[in-house]
Formats: sequence, C-alpha cells, structure tokens
Amino acid sequence: MNDGDGYAQQLTLDFPHRPALGVEDFFVSNSNRSAIELIDKWPNWPALTIYLEGPEACGKSHLAYVWQVTSKAVILSADCVSKSQLQLLESGQALVIEDIDKGIMDEQALFHLINLSKEQNFHLLFTASKAPGQIEIALPDLRSRIRALPVVRIDAPDEMLLRTMLIKQFQDRQLEISPNLIDYILPRMERSFSGALRLVERLDQLALSTGRRITRQFAGQVLRTFEVPTELSNELSNEL
Repeated sequence: MNDGDGYAQQLTLDFPHRPALGVEDFFVSNSNRSAIELIDKWPNWPALTIYLEGPEACGKSHLAYVWQVTSKAVILSADCVSKSQLQLLESGQALVIEDIDKGIMDEQALFHLINLSKEQNFHLLFTASKAPGQIEIALPDLRSRIRALPVVRIDAPDEMLLRTMLIKQFQDRQLEISPNLIDYILPRMERSFSGALRLVERLDQLALSTGRRITRQFAGQVLRTFEVPTELSNELSNEL
C-alpha cells in the first residue's frame, strides 16, 4: 500500500554514469562534463599543467584518482609539497597537487615544479575550490604562473545531478526514501554538493537517534533547523 510519501514507488538512478576504475560510480552532467572530458583526453591535454576548480565535495579528488590510475600520477597535498619531496619524484612522473587554495607549504617548490613539468615534459594537475585569482600567494612569480594556467571548472550541480546525488547518498546509507520525498527536499535545500552530503548525513543521524522514518514532515523539520551547530543536534533530536 502506498502511503503519503510514496513508499510503494521505487527510486532508480536513471542518470548517465560511468565506472570510475574501482571507485564508486561518477555521474555525468553538464556541470562536470568538461572536467571528465579533460581526464578522458589525457595525454592529449591543451597544456602540460591544468587547474581543476570546483566547489567542495564536487568530485575533484575522485577525478584525480581516476587520472592517477590512468597516468600513474603521484598525488600530493599542496600543504606538504617541499623541495626535498620533489627530488625524490621519478623524472617525468605525472603529478596531482590537491587543494592549493587551502595552503601552500613551499611556494618556491611549487614554482619550481611548474617549471620542471615544462623541462621534463610531464603533466601536472592542480585542484582547488577557488579560482586562481582568489588564492593568496606571496611569491609573485608563482602567483603569475598560477593565474596564467588553463582552468577547467566543475560547476554547481544542476537539478538532475543533485537529485541523483541525493538518491545515491540515501541508498548508500540503506535508507528507504520515496520519489515524493526527493521532490520535496530539492527546492528547499542548499543547492551544492557539500549541502547534499551534509543534509543526508543529518537526516540519517536524527532518524537513528529518534527512531523515526524519514518522511516529508520529518525532513521539513530538519531543513528548517539545518544550519544549527552540530553541538545542538541533541536538542534538535528532542524537538523532533
């Protein structure tokens, strides 16, 4: 029997997707198509060094991993790159430098790395959540090089990708969710990758702590109080 939230209906992931070489499926939409095409085109990139920009939780690290499998790249965080590390890298080794907007340990080493990619003809992929011009870089030469790099963006998720993300997150947590509930949540939630992940996590936590099923009424109460700090989650559970 079908209740008010449509639990008799079955949710399916009716969305273009691709296997991600051993990791979870990566769903393709207009918001991330350019980035995926870049990874697919390797080694025929428009430049040796590419800047991959996109919001938090959009899949930059996921794509970096896919590229690592194909190119045998080394993945490093920008906050741990130093000259001593560069000397240990195999000549001509492809590299991913992640999160350069979150702090660069050694700007001179990073500048040297860009020059080295040209000298030794290897590919370099930077990832960041901010545009090149928004990153605080003290070294003028590095700042100039970073801002001159070709940028490939992952944009905010479109409606179809956001819907698919919600379904996938609920299914991964083995939560019984109806299509009507997804329709209810979508226009009321923060429209971002990270917002979708946080919302499903909060709904799951509160459903477990209160012993309630996730209905539209339940989701509505959570959505209205979704921005409360984590430390107040116990109070929220009591209210629900």
